[in-house]
Amino acid sequence: MNIRDYLTEEEIGEFRIIERNFSKDEGNLSVGLANIHAIVPGIEKNKAKIVEAAKILKSKGANIIVFPEFCLAGYFWDDEEACWSYMDEAITDKHWDWVRDELEGLLDTGLQFIIFNNIRKGPKKKYMNSTYIINKKIDYKNPKYIYDKTFLPGIENTYTETGKTDRLVIDTEWGSFGFTTCYDFCFSQLLQEYAAVDNVDAIIQIASWRGSSIRDYPGVNIKTDNYYGYLWDIFMASRSATNQVWVISANAVGIHGINGARFWGGSGVWAPSGMKIVQGSHGNDELLIIHNVDIKGQKEFEKDDFDYSLDFNKIYKQIKGKRSFTRI
Repeated sequence: MNIRDYLTEEEIGEFRIIERNFSKDEGNLSVGLANIHAIVPGIEKNKAKIVEAAKILKSKGANIIVFPEFCLAGYFWDDEEACWSYMDEAITDKHWDWVRDELEGLLDTGLQFIIFNNIRKGPKKKYMNSTYIINKKIDYKNPKYIYDKTFLPGIENTYTETGKTDRLVIDTEWGSFGFTTCYDFCFSQLLQEYAAVDNVDAIIQIASWRGSSIRDYPGVNIKTDNYYGYLWDIFMASRSATNQVWVISANAVGIHGINGARFWGGSGVWAPSGMKIVQGSHGNDELLIIHNVDIKGQKEFEKDDFDYSLDFNKIYKQIKGKRSFTRI
């Protein structure tokens, strides 16, 4: 049976809403995900879309709302003169009033966190690719509470600087959350640090992950035009399973307005078993909400059944004072 056979769907404005209940325990976490397209150029249009999506997900009872990478600015392109000029206007430093009034202003005892990503000023001319945790108890302008993307692919090296050793862990009443951005998810050791050293319950993955890339093996009659998209789907499942943590991901969707790049979408929630709980469209804007997710309880259930960390620690030892492991 298709996973969507268990979902409630409706249309609100420009969005299709996908809604599902994980459990009946209303004390558990309700997660809202924005599987949306960022308009380039289109800062003000993106602001309006973010706020509209946040209001809808709040009305549905979300406690945490997660937006994709570059949801305010949109993604870079090759015309450096035009791109630098546009992105200089999109940096978060120029939009703090909007963040305070329109995003923080939505928070209350129900909706406690809005997580979004944008560029901010970095060293010299470059930007930092930054994920912000908007919460009334957090100074979200403080770099202590900002996650700067660690691994930079291709064109991002032109415009952004790496966060290098950056990590961020936020403790909540539902559990602890680590943060990654897009390409970071290709590097297993960062995920292992969060799971084995920080002992997080969930990883929030924010992305502008592309879908299209050709892999062709004619000798065995295998071909895909969506190789990167294939990697997204298997990484979300495999990283959650092998680290036994929840993966909560928001990915951009749609076609870049200038260079035509296609983003994969497929935002969703994967349990610590690696099983997919809910996943969004690979082609269209959607808002997803999964109610009453038992973050801590389900993680403990998986470890009670089969605890990978116990077997790992029989063979590998953490290097004293380091965040890495050795068999020597």
